[in-house]
Amino acid sequence: MTAAANRPFRAAVTGFGMVTSAGLGAAVTWEALLAGRPTADHVPELAGMPVDFACKAQQFDGDALLGRRIAWRLDRSTQMAMVATTEALQLAGLDPAEWDGARVGVVLATALGGMTTWDREYNRLAERGPGAISPLLIPMAAVNMTAGHVAAAHGAKGPNFAVATACASGTTALGAARDLLRANLCDVVIAGGTEASITPLVAAAFAKMGALSTRADDPATASRPFDAARDGFVLAEGASVLVLERPEHARARGARPYAFLSGYGASADAGHSTRPDPEGRGAEVALRGALADAGLAPDDVDHVNAHGTSTPLNDAVESMVIHRVLGDRPAVTSIKGVTGHCLGASGSHEAIATVLSLHHQVVPPTANVEQLDPQVQADVVTDKPRQLLMGAAVSHSFGFGGQNAVVAFIGA
Repeated sequence: MTAAANRPFRAAVTGFGMVTSAGLGAAVTWEALLAGRPTADHVPELAGMPVDFACKAQQFDGDALLGRRIAWRLDRSTQMAMVATTEALQLAGLDPAEWDGARVGVVLATALGGMTTWDREYNRLAERGPGAISPLLIPMAAVNMTAGHVAAAHGAKGPNFAVATACASGTTALGAARDLLRANLCDVVIAGGTEASITPLVAAAFAKMGALSTRADDPATASRPFDAARDGFVLAEGASVLVLERPEHARARGARPYAFLSGYGASADAGHSTRPDPEGRGAEVALRGALADAGLAPDDVDHVNAHGTSTPLNDAVESMVIHRVLGDRPAVTSIKGVTGHCLGASGSHEAIATVLSLHHQVVPPTANVEQLDPQVQADVVTDKPRQLLMGAAVSHSFGFGGQNAVVAFIGA
């Protein structure tokens, strides 16, 4: 076997796009992350709910951005993914009119699917009967339809599917996309996640579980990963998409990668449906798997973009895993203090933040950390951005059902 055959496969990240509660576009979101500027606020949709605040993409208007003729047929989650995809392709310098569509794949993730559509149509059924339901309900709300709509909009005729691994979904999508490139089934894959689930039912359900922060008197400070006073996550919406390419394809067209996706690891806790393994053994398997896949040693990792949900259990267990596998060396951050928890899109949000950290050699601070939990055994970046020479970084995602996914990036 040749040395080249043993070399880890590195997917080039040549573009990315974001719709988040911080605004439209990756640059706007990155600016908010560097500033540590929280986005949680009270939202009208949740009035009267036990928790009435969230991180909503207030600036997103699907009708204005896509046109009413297109937007009315799409769930809000699909609308956001379409906008994020357009930004990602433009940044990558890819023109769908010029590519071989059969070599372009789409892997887009979601945790809950088209919840805004389900919510609206169920209310119509309850109030006005079955005749009021839209005939587009299923095409709008089914979990695979975002990937299908993105493919149709851009002539991407290669492998096309959705993944759903709860809050690990966005990261799972990146791992699956890299596998398509490594197997030479695609030259380009559009990959990421989307979620638009700020609805009364979803918010009430998470609140009933005790998963959400109840800091209603000051929502902006509610999401506080790794803080001693954290009490739950803040529900969010958004979409984030990365353009991944085979490195030789990117080189041939003169594209300069922002970073390389060089490793992926996944595992299942095979335990409780909602609580992480108390020792983090499943998460550790995923982290070590990503490092092995990338050909990295623990000491090679300079930065960890943590799952960091602001829940008491996750942050304590995750920091334990970081300490056990990577020691005290990496600079750790969680962007959820700014963006909230975007469920199926959180992993792709955090992957883009990791790519930008490597590209700019700076780690954003974790917002709202007033007193670091003494149980947290990690070098958590707080207060202000940290300039840091970085060669490699990892991004963690964990979800209900014991889903664990980790991606490793190296600088370009």
